[in-house]
Amino acid sequence: MSATSINLVLLLLCLSAALLLRPWQLLKGATRLTPMLAAFTLLPWLWALPSLHQMPLQLQGSGACLLVLMLGWPLAVPVLCGVGVLAALISPMGWDTALDLIVWLGLVPATLALGLGLAVRRWIGHHLFVYILGRAFLGTVVSVFIAGVLGQWAGHSLPGVDNDLSLVAHWLIAWGDAFLTGLVTAILVAYKPDWLATWSDRLYLKKP
Repeated sequence: MSATSINLVLLLLCLSAALLLRPWQLLKGATRLTPMLAAFTLLPWLWALPSLHQMPLQLQGSGACLLVLMLGWPLAVPVLCGVGVLAALISPMGWDTALDLIVWLGLVPATLALGLGLAVRRWIGHHLFVYILGRAFLGTVVSVFIAGVLGQWAGHSLPGVDNDLSLVAHWLIAWGDAFLTGLVTAILVAYKPDWLATWSDRLYLKKP
């Protein structure tokens, strides 16, 4: 099976599962709309950066794990698909490259983040620092790194990075994404908890 075929299968599986969960119901009220519009504004440029500038090391950030925390997985999946389409429209990348980014920079780390988040809640518990350090920070490190390794195995390569250095590059990218996700999540918990679909004062702060 070719890399494009694998990407299409993964895309259809994730999108079908997300649509079955009726993600549009999460848009009731304005709390999901603002982070969704922010994702459409910022993430396409982050994903398109290597295609817009020729640099020796063209490393790409993901942002998918943060999006899952803010929107929830069912809504994050179609949003990430839209981000990939916008990235293709604002840059000279081809549609095969955009599909590659949607799957390996968006859907796979987002799905892994969902699974790890459920595992953290199930086996570690509901605590403020567990949410920030476990789900937002360490969960992002693991999700983005595993997605990068799986993507490399499936034929997705980092632009401008030699194959021998790809694992190191994926590891560094994962930590960069984790620092950003952890920082933004901590700020949102303190000042805008309603922007986090996965946050609950009742669960994590033990409020009635």
